[in-house]
Formats: sequence, structure tokens, C-alpha cells
Amino acid sequence: MPDLKNTQYKNVADTNGSTTFVVAVDGPAGSGKSSVSKAAAAALGYAYLDSGACYRALAWSLLQRGIDLEDPAAAIEAQKTFHLDIGTEPGDYFVRVGDVDVTDAIREPRVTNAVRHISKVPEVRAGLTALFRRIIRATPNPGIVVEGRDITTVVASDAPVRILLTASEEARMARRSKELTDQSAAVVGEQLRSRDQADSRVVDFMNAADGVLTLDSTELDFDQTVHAVVEIVHTQTARISHGR
Repeated sequence: MPDLKNTQYKNVADTNGSTTFVVAVDGPAGSGKSSVSKAAAAALGYAYLDSGACYRALAWSLLQRGIDLEDPAAAIEAQKTFHLDIGTEPGDYFVRVGDVDVTDAIREPRVTNAVRHISKVPEVRAGLTALFRRIIRATPNPGIVVEGRDITTVVASDAPVRILLTASEEARMARRSKELTDQSAAVVGEQLRSRDQADSRVVDFMNAADGVLTLDSTELDFDQTVHAVVEIVHTQTARISHGR
């Protein structure tokens, strides 16, 4: 794990040239990116990076510090002193801001509502993108599964495996509702649509870019989706090993 004192790194080139095998997973909210990617990483013996957790951790930090989320300049400035540490082993996942463990706190509704304000700021995204690339390059594992909104198109656009994990809006709402049992289906649905709408202004995560494989999990259960991702990785690694 690199020294993650803050997110203000010099721009780091895409993952090309890294000895780590990168599996990039993109997709909309509620598609199962995080849980599926984490399970697939464990099955493959790879590291796992939840990029969305980093956005949430930054949002949590800004809320704690009383930063005006409607002020992009304030968010950009505050990011310079944002101290983050995130676990990349699937079986030892954690998120810390400074010395505070925020693994659970970043899933609170107030943080979810705050993320959309900072995720649309290009400078914030650029700072976190540089961080993600540093983490990818530093992982000791043979591979890493990285998931998030613009992973396949920006963060790791040259990854040997790029997957757009999607599902129907109804399926995504149902899955998110199961995760957030303390909120009504209507509230969950509105949050999902709001997050999608905010991020869609910055990055297209609903349509697969060239070279990105679409995996529609609408009719698949969790284990079937994880298996599908693992099989995609195995197929691609076999092709690469045979020079195809």
C-alpha cells in the first residue's frame, strides 16, 4: 500500500506498464459493482479497490470539517489535506480518514447525499484518479479488481479486462433497498436516480465504451454474477497467454 497521506499526487499515467493485472468494473448505482468485485477479487486471489468508498470518505471528511459542499473551490482546497487509508485485501477491507475508521460511517445517508456534490467536480475526480492509479501500481497482488463509475474509461482505460456491470433500474432499486433496510423504496429509488443523474454529467457509465464487455446481471443472482466476472477474467488471461 502506498503512502496515502493525501490525494494531491502528480498526475499518474494510466495503468499501462504496471505488472499488476487490472480488472476494471464500471456501472450505475445498485448494479452490484462493489460486492461482486470484492467477491471476484477474493476468488481470483487479487486485490480489490472500491473507488466509490474514496469519494465517500472525502465527502465524510468535508462534512466533518464543515466545508460548503456547494463550493467547488472549497472542496478542491480541502482535498489537499485529505488523509486516506483504504484496505485492498478483500478479507481485510477498511477505510480510514486520518486516524478515524469510517468504514461504516461513509455509508450513512448524509454521506450518500453529499457525494454527488463532490463527484461532479473535475479537479476532485482528477485528484482521486491519480490516487487510484498509485494504489493499482503499488499492490503486491498479481492482480487487482478496481470498481467505480469511470474506471473503464478514465482510471484504467487500458486494463486488459474491462466490464460494464449493469442491470435494469427495477433490479438495481430492489438490490439497493435490501442493503438499506432503514429506508423506504421510494427514498432509495430517488437517491439512486439522483446519484446517476449527477454522475452522468461527468462520465458516461451507462454505455460500454469500445473494448468494454457489458455484463447484464438483471436475471443473475449474486453468485452467478461473481462467477461470470471470474470466467471473463480467466478467458481473457488465457487469450493473453496465447498471444491473442
